[in-house]
Amino acid sequence: MSAIDRIALFHDELTAFRRDIHAHPELGFDESRTAERVAQALESYGIEVHRGVGKTGVVGVLKAGSSSRSIGLRADMDALPIQETNTFDHRSQHAGRMHACGHDGHTTMLLGAARYLAATRNFDGTVHFIFQPAEEGLGGAKAMIDDGLFTRFPCDWVFGMHNRPKLPIGQFCVRSGAMMAGGAFFDIDITGVGSHGARPEAGIDSLMVGVQIASTLQTIVSRNVRPVDTAVVSVTQFHAGDAYNVIPQTARLSGTVRAFSRDVMAMVERNMRRIASGVAESMGATATVDFRVNFAPTVNDTNEADFAASVCAELVGADKVDRNPPLIMASEDFSFMLDRVPGCFVNIGNGDGDGDCEVHNPAYDFNDQAIPLGSAFFSRAVERKLALG
Repeated sequence: MSAIDRIALFHDELTAFRRDIHAHPELGFDESRTAERVAQALESYGIEVHRGVGKTGVVGVLKAGSSSRSIGLRADMDALPIQETNTFDHRSQHAGRMHACGHDGHTTMLLGAARYLAATRNFDGTVHFIFQPAEEGLGGAKAMIDDGLFTRFPCDWVFGMHNRPKLPIGQFCVRSGAMMAGGAFFDIDITGVGSHGARPEAGIDSLMVGVQIASTLQTIVSRNVRPVDTAVVSVTQFHAGDAYNVIPQTARLSGTVRAFSRDVMAMVERNMRRIASGVAESMGATATVDFRVNFAPTVNDTNEADFAASVCAELVGADKVDRNPPLIMASEDFSFMLDRVPGCFVNIGNGDGDGDCEVHNPAYDFNDQAIPLGSAFFSRAVERKLALG
């Protein structure tokens, strides 16, 4: 019996688990209920469990045979601060929080693989099941790494997966090299001289300085980034003033930067600091920049991308595996794990029917039909990497 067929035997139980997690979403580093449910499930499969890795992370360890080879499989557990608009029975029971990115499904797919592998043990080596907290911009991967993830649980390879809306169920995307952009957040604080709104000559208008900085920042992509590279600089917030008749003394611009290489990200930061300081000084004000890289670019190892694609092809056929999907401007903190260990991040289809909306949408829901396929990918990656001699 194939891995998919064996996992399908307990698909209903996995679906119930996924919907329970969906109904009880928890934000980054607060995934206490989710983490405990995961830990208890792993223990029920006979897997060694380590709680509290990177605060609320969980690592399960399963050994078979005598080989020193080891593989890491990662899923994320956190939800988003979004008010869900769905009305189905398993909708979020907590106002202002929902699983709008499918991490409930990712967690469930990895648990399905853990259950299958614990029952079959058709491998020689060690599997580390990595359930990560706080993927959504809070640094959960880095927290686990800083807590000794890869020293306590060494891995020769590491694999992760994310659902992709609009990609049909039964299809995968695997890209070699850069796949998803690195992401940074920035705040630019401007200080001028406040004055009466009727006497602008008596002050230095921080708001107008901010307007000029925001406009000039757009020249970074158009005039500093090579046309063959890709980057995005978006000012998404502008805060200044709180009265009709007062020219504000201070203003703040905030936003995000995306790029597919660390060098481009560093270049954007240098030019942002230069522009903010220079424009402010030219208008008699000052500006400081807080630039925070929250995500490294997600870069798949070439060999491991080939391997992952072959696993996907084994499951669904080569014609249903896209080896050259478009680059994704969104970011993923699994990138920090790929910085340490060779591996690959895979996209699995979440369905392309009417109403299948994108992630981070209040009407999103993970498609339970994908669970056996995702679990089988993780399982077959283990059985092939840690093949019996």
